[in-house]
Amino acid sequence: MEIRVLRYFVEIAKEGNMTRAAKNLHVSQSALSKQMKELEDELERPLFTRTKSGLSLTEAGALLHKRAEDILNMVDKTTDEFASLDTVRGGNIRIGCAESYLIKYLARTIKEFRKTYPLFHFHVSNGDTEQLEERLDKGLLDFAVIVEPPDSTKYKYLAFPGTDRWGLVMRKDHPLAKKEHITLADLSNIDLICSTQGIKGDLPAWSNDKSHKLRFIGTGDQIFNSAVSVREGLGCLLTFEYLANTSEESGLVFRPLEPPLEVKMYIIWKKVQTFTPIADQFRKKLIETYGPEPEDTGEEPTKEP
Repeated sequence: MEIRVLRYFVEIAKEGNMTRAAKNLHVSQSALSKQMKELEDELERPLFTRTKSGLSLTEAGALLHKRAEDILNMVDKTTDEFASLDTVRGGNIRIGCAESYLIKYLARTIKEFRKTYPLFHFHVSNGDTEQLEERLDKGLLDFAVIVEPPDSTKYKYLAFPGTDRWGLVMRKDHPLAKKEHITLADLSNIDLICSTQGIKGDLPAWSNDKSHKLRFIGTGDQIFNSAVSVREGLGCLLTFEYLANTSEESGLVFRPLEPPLEVKMYIIWKKVQTFTPIADQFRKKLIETYGPEPEDTGEEPTKEP
């Protein structure tokens, strides 16, 4: 199984069309079709099915697509690492981030860092804590920014200043919009949308394990999409302050939870990790800005009360 063929496969999956994929890859359609046939023969599984709208992935194709993306990301990351071994003038780092207003601190650090290393480039991807830790463990990321206390047995970490505050996003005409704060009792009889991580992590502790009694009608890990749903009258959204647009024109408002629920944000990296020169300089910049690193006590950091 060649890297080149995996790139061909991923491009076809993205386009859903052999002709467009061949054009993007600058190869003939017949050559591309032959490569895919040979790949299917090698795996002894069909990877695509034909539909009216084009090509769609089979179950085997979907599995290969997930694996191929990880493999190609690792290949590209390794190529970048070797390209930057002899210089710290620039290079690439990959950072996975949870959604948070506190990302502003990461942006400020990158902006300051690029004054010294103008050829430095960053690549940010999104995910929840579980997804980001998995990609970090696989070596697909250099750093991850998470909103749960890190496992200090596996990761080094630094905390960004400030906290994220939980609250309820709702339409301006919602009865609870008249309140200054939202209690557990207020939430008991309304339709709610929340991230999967929030439902499993922060809310049970805040509610004294009573959050399972709340009426969650759905989950949403993309706050923009969830806020659009709320604007259309599909429930209310439990999320961090500042993530959803609650400007005057938006038709939405944010009200904080009572008692307050606040969480910190951490940037983490593996304890046993070989950094490229540019990534190591960025790590040092983080420690200089937000350090020192906590002492290794083997205990996880505590959440904000």
